[in-house]
Amino acid sequence: MRDPLSKTVVGLKPSGIRKFFDIVSEMDDAISLGVGEPDFDTPWHIRDEGIYTLEKGKTFYTSNSGLKELRVEICNYLKRKYNVEYEANGEVLVTVGGSEAIDLGLRAMINPGDEVLIPQPSYVSYEPCAILAGAKPVIINLKAENEFRLTAEELIEAITPKTKVLVLPFPNNPTGAIMEKKDLEAIAKVIIEKDIFVLSDEIYSELTYGRKHVSIASLPGMKERTILINGFSKAFAMTGWRLGYACGPAKIMEQMIKIHQFAIMCAPTNSQYAGIDALRNSDEDVEMMRDTYNGRRRYLLHTFKELGLDCFEPYGAFYVFPCIKEFGMSSEEFATKLLEEEKVAVVPGTAFGECGEGFLRISYAYSLEDLKIALEHIKSFIERLRARK
Repeated sequence: MRDPLSKTVVGLKPSGIRKFFDIVSEMDDAISLGVGEPDFDTPWHIRDEGIYTLEKGKTFYTSNSGLKELRVEICNYLKRKYNVEYEANGEVLVTVGGSEAIDLGLRAMINPGDEVLIPQPSYVSYEPCAILAGAKPVIINLKAENEFRLTAEELIEAITPKTKVLVLPFPNNPTGAIMEKKDLEAIAKVIIEKDIFVLSDEIYSELTYGRKHVSIASLPGMKERTILINGFSKAFAMTGWRLGYACGPAKIMEQMIKIHQFAIMCAPTNSQYAGIDALRNSDEDVEMMRDTYNGRRRYLLHTFKELGLDCFEPYGAFYVFPCIKEFGMSSEEFATKLLEEEKVAVVPGTAFGECGEGFLRISYAYSLEDLKIALEHIKSFIERLRARK
């Protein structure tokens, strides 16, 4: 019998996060700090809108691009928040989460053999999506001494004549790193000079602390060469609603919509109606959640300092990325032993790229009470390791 499987798909590595999730799911008393999902319920007024549309029988297909009313609200939101202007007709596509938008954007722009630059550590989907689109992923290893920001020098060094797209994953999962305006201006100059395009994943744009998010699409000359990706999962605590969006030049969006049309048809209708309400009425909810995350962030950083555990200060998302190199073991070994001995689950940094070796991703999308309990276990574990030296 002929092999029915795609060699490309078989060759993809499974997510490094799943291994630990699978183990935790079988441990009743384990404390997990590994999930990148808000611990808040979706604000009630958003849920209420979803319920109302079900009661009114609004369960039909929408246009492939998404409800016009939602696309208009997305444009209003991006203009109000980040000073980026888009046209609701032709420059906005509503997707099934931000992850679909990443896939569509790469498939719409890539020809076989094109190179996609992917700064790492970063979200696990970029590299496999580039491979599935027929691209060659080129990894840019970000450095702790640069606070895991992408520098113009690193970008220039990675660019070749085959480079087509740069993935820009900020605010960053797993590091919590951000790019400020001066950082973006430096790399924008390179992008324009080298005539490449940007896939800017800004899903954590609302979750920055003491720093205001800047979209690279807002810089001169960049909107026409950027696909801006965002969504509702993180800022509005709407992970299960599966709602995201992409904005960009009409000629690129036209091709993204074509793929979306054949593969998906449209994003969930009730989620789209709920999304309209989220964009219009959730500023106070987002501020409350952001303030809560910030309190947890500060607690973790303070506790790490007391433990003598090196960790740069992240200003975005809801993750910290402490360094565990002093213990002389791999990230996976450390995470495995921590889970076995203290029943606390964290994610090895290598799940997000090889340059994540020596680091752990710890999510603070958990209650402060849970974080305090988990940190006591981590403290005990670290003290034992240091005593063995």
